[in-house]
Amino acid sequence: MSDQKTQKLLQLFYRETERVRLLDLDKLPTPDSKEQDALQVWLAGKRDFALEELTQQHWIKTCSAGHTTELVLYPNGCLEEFTLFRRQKTAGEWQLINGMLVLSIYKDDNRYTSTVIANLGSSIHSAIEYKNDQLHAYLKLAQTRPQGI
Repeated sequence: MSDQKTQKLLQLFYRETERVRLLDLDKLPTPDSKEQDALQVWLAGKRDFALEELTQQHWIKTCSAGHTTELVLYPNGCLEEFTLFRRQKTAGEWQLINGMLVLSIYKDDNRYTSTVIANLGSSIHSAIEYKNDQLHAYLKLAQTRPQGI
């Protein structure tokens, strides 16, 4: 596992298991032996995304601040994001890196980036979001039903 993937996983682990505020990547503590055991259990519930599943449906994205949007990921690496009710549109790009979905979304002069970690037993996944390279929010992304089903 790459160092970057390990850090992203550890950051999300601390948020999801300790219910602590968000920790920046450079402030992550080294897990003690008890936390190592909990980390292994937590990791057993995670998986890598498969490329073919990313563009098969729309996604619902919500954050701890209550904002909810719809994401459309296109095979060419572009994405569109729409507010659910006003349908305001923003754009960005996505990549699959080491099994993680990496999103970059541009709104006005702001850049929002997040690395989404897939859950094994659910179609609701998690991420930590940065706004202009500053720690910003905890996200949940839900895969909707694939189109045509």
